[in-house]
Amino acid sequence: MGSTYPGTPDYFGQEAPLVDLNELPRWLLHEDDDLLVFNKPGWLVCHPSKNGPLSSLVGAAREYTGLERIHLVSRLDRETSGVVILAKRPAIARQLQGAIEKQQADKVYLALLRGELEGPLHVNAPLGRDKHSLVHVKQAVREDGAGKSAETLFEPIFAANGYTLARVQIRTGRKHQIRAHALHICHHVAGDKIYGPDDLLYLDFIDDGWTPRHEELLEMRRQALHAWKLTVHSGAGDFSFTAPLPLDMSELARDKLGSLPEIE
Repeated sequence: MGSTYPGTPDYFGQEAPLVDLNELPRWLLHEDDDLLVFNKPGWLVCHPSKNGPLSSLVGAAREYTGLERIHLVSRLDRETSGVVILAKRPAIARQLQGAIEKQQADKVYLALLRGELEGPLHVNAPLGRDKHSLVHVKQAVREDGAGKSAETLFEPIFAANGYTLARVQIRTGRKHQIRAHALHICHHVAGDKIYGPDDLLYLDFIDDGWTPRHEELLEMRRQALHAWKLTVHSGAGDFSFTAPLPLDMSELARDKLGSLPEIE
């Protein structure tokens, strides 16, 4: 399928490299006395890990600022790129985190989906653990009362050649919400190891890294999902940040769609 794009390096699936502090400022979207906002790459975890401060965005931000503590306001899965907000002070962190928890935030993602989406689709379906999957973290629509409410709006920007570049808004913040709802409507996110063509790809990836089978079945080495815009409405005012589409996703979209439309 052609999976090697800029930003999806060959070490994907192995132990992630350490952040280069000389590279970190290139990911910075905004900095002031209260906040750091990054366009996180799709190979980096947000939370500190056992591999030292430079193995995560939070740890690297601490090294960059010299601050003893940095607070995650928003977060993303490792393989999702895009806007991540960090706070330098606990008071502003609590304020913005509280606003997000109360759903006082607008979250807009960009996703490259398999299949051509003909028009907007509003999915309002509860999500919970997928009882039929060997992948413990996999979520699925649950109609048995065991799921939590989840609401997602998929809006096509451009569709061609069996793919759709979609704008995705989430009204709730459930685990893997976009990916699980995309699978529910039979338009899974390109490159998705869990919700794509075979969830065993995820288990194989954990054990063996990227293999020829992944190369055959997946479009790229991470899911083609990007947190494009995040607006938080808080007592301290509105905070809105937009992260340009990273090169790996833009190149993949251009390859699959034949062109890349302007995104507004």
